[in-house]
Amino acid sequence: MTEGLDADVDGMDEVAERRDELAARVRTHAGQIARELAVLQGGDYGQESFDTDGGSWTVKYEAGDVQYLRFDPKSGSETYVVSSKQPPEPGPLETAMADYGNFVAAYNEYVRSFDGLLADVPDEFPEVESTAELVAERDRIVQRIREVGTAMAGELYRYDGEYGTYSTTVSGTRWELKWDGDAVSYLRVGGSDGTYLLSQYGPPSAPEVRRLADDVGAFVEAFNEHVDDLEADLSQVSLGEE
Repeated sequence: MTEGLDADVDGMDEVAERRDELAARVRTHAGQIARELAVLQGGDYGQESFDTDGGSWTVKYEAGDVQYLRFDPKSGSETYVVSSKQPPEPGPLETAMADYGNFVAAYNEYVRSFDGLLADVPDEFPEVESTAELVAERDRIVQRIREVGTAMAGELYRYDGEYGTYSTTVSGTRWELKWDGDAVSYLRVGGSDGTYLLSQYGPPSAPEVRRLADDVGAFVEAFNEHVDDLEADLSQVSLGEE
């Protein structure tokens, strides 16, 4: 009754070792294909599929290395020949490797299909116009606006305190100047989503400066009227008979 217990058990070490060796070689080889695909397609990650007589192969790559190589045979279950998990079982691996050469041939044919693709693409282009003169003029105008805004900020600081905002409507659009001390923080036109003629960041675009510059004078005039009104109000304050 115990004769079976005395029988030798065949080990799988040799098969597993051969499987692991083959899987490692495939990973290295498929890794070359993955790197070439990444270079060709110009991205850090992606995938490409190749059809053969035996089925379909899909290579997925990331950061120039193979993430997985999947074989989907025309009959039977798909096999991850290369993956980030465990290696494939020996039987499915053997089936896939019987078609691996066809996969490489399909990849090579895919690469060769791009031969001459860029041969007629021009590499001579028109000269690019410089924006230097336009930008210099834009900056000059913005600097003049900043000088005016700074002068207004200084007057507001002297009269209204350390910081605050002054706003008015010019041509139906809200203009708002914010000051901090005797410096202008921003001059914004058009509300919270409007254009910052002055700010702590970069200047506005040249078209925006052109669109709004003509109204800067009206904004200053409105401010001056505001100051005149304040002076008139103060002149009416009486401290009693002298």
